[in-house]
Amino acid sequence: MDTPRPFAPQPEPLDEDSYADDHDGIEPDVAADSAGRPYVKVPEPAPLTEHGPARVIAVANQKGGVGKTTSTINLGAALAEYGRKVLLVDFDPQGALSVGLGVQAHELDTTIYNLLMERGVEIEDVILETSVEGMDLLPSNIDLSAAEVQLVTEVGREQALGRAIKPVLDKYDIILIDCQPSLGLLTINALACADQILIPLACEFFSLRGVALLMDTIDKVQERLNPDLKILGILATMFDPRTLHTREVRQRVIEAFGDLVFESVINRTVRFPETTVAGEPITSWAPTSNGAEAYRLLAREVIAR
Repeated sequence: MDTPRPFAPQPEPLDEDSYADDHDGIEPDVAADSAGRPYVKVPEPAPLTEHGPARVIAVANQKGGVGKTTSTINLGAALAEYGRKVLLVDFDPQGALSVGLGVQAHELDTTIYNLLMERGVEIEDVILETSVEGMDLLPSNIDLSAAEVQLVTEVGREQALGRAIKPVLDKYDIILIDCQPSLGLLTINALACADQILIPLACEFFSLRGVALLMDTIDKVQERLNPDLKILGILATMFDPRTLHTREVRQRVIEAFGDLVFESVINRTVRFPETTVAGEPITSWAPTSNGAEAYRLLAREVIAR
């Protein structure tokens, strides 16, 4: 097999803290031009007159640290701004999605684990309201790690999550599932019940190589469990317009996947860790920031696709 062409040396990075004040999200024109595509304005969606049935979107990548949880929270909040009723599903035993919305996950008595594994638990008893109007949360904590072992002996184990969320499909417009960074049984459950998959991809070489394994898993799920599963798009994250490396990685992703790559690009910034501490999305923490605008653009693209 041919070895990949080595990347050119990267320039010395600037101090991120000083850079973040004016460059804390996305610069769509710069990012798009560096990847060789013209920037296309995505119009704001029309308001809804009724809600449901939900489109289920799994946010997945077996590589950790690529922005899955950050993207789930902020995309959900941006969709809610456009009048969509959104349910976020924390399907990672680490509970980062719950913590990122200000929920003390370790103190919860009832989580998605109880919904999956215990009879008599209703999904309405587990869902929590968030600080964002129109966006709810199905929380998780470390208890969920036991579900992956316990589900192995269950009949229809790959459809457990689909059965759990089915009663509320008509209540929401979009359900976003934050998957754990692996291709285990929990992630398979998410893909088995999803209509589409959104793949956050960090703009670095090793992240790019790992996409092949995820694509193979998607193919198997389509063949054996969910023939209707589609790839919604690939979201470039951890982008730094100052470095040749990240621009070249994004260019390679566009060459490989074409129009599947979103116009929206999420820059590497100190703003997102700040929102995690605050327990709220960037759209309300820093509503006029470029990061907030990046996720609003992503929300418009998701609605349009």
